Amino acid sequence: MVTIVDYGSGNLRSVQKAFERLGAEARITDDPEVVAKAGRVVLPGVGAFGDAMRALHARGLVEPLVAHVRADKPFFGICMGLQLLFETGLEGGRHEGLGVLPGEVVRFDVSAGTKVPHMGWNTVAWRGGSQPADAGDWYYFVHSYHARPKDDSLVAAVTDYGGEFCSAVSRGRLFATQFHPEKSQAAGLELLARFIGRD
Repeated sequence: MVTIVDYGSGNLRSVQKAFERLGAEARITDDPEVVAKAGRVVLPGVGAFGDAMRALHARGLVEPLVAHVRADKPFFGICMGLQLLFETGLEGGRHEGLGVLPGEVVRFDVSAGTKVPHMGWNTVAWRGGSQPADAGDWYYFVHSYHARPKDDSLVAAVTDYGGEFCSAVSRGRLFATQFHPEKSQAAGLELLARFIGRD
């Protein structure tokens, strides 16, 4: 069972459908007790960092999410679900994140000729010994902010958009992507399939 966290932000149904396409049972919930007991948790999301954290607090979801990650249970973050893992988000002020990974989330600092938000298809360069997908695969991005981890060992992939930025992180059984695997066709489904199969 895959548990998809609903805090009022994100294309939850498309994430659910992607897992169902892979033959997995996937439920959407905003119940903190269900999240606390979940085996595999997915945290998707779009929108503003501060709004997302306020919504998580309002629904009582912060504590079970943090406990899940600290227990090293399988976790997949998507887009905002990656950014919220960090200590601080700098969108519209300074906001405290879930704080399970050291670092901050900052706005793109790119040349005038490069559009923000970064929207569309791009490749990623995977790091580490276990490359989860083909080097030439393309993934779909929509974001104006990106994570800047303090610990470089967390960086699972980088992408070039007016400069290199962190596009995926990994630690233990935690994996999160700045891009949307549910919108990235076969390459994205491969990542979700690996998450389903992860012990």
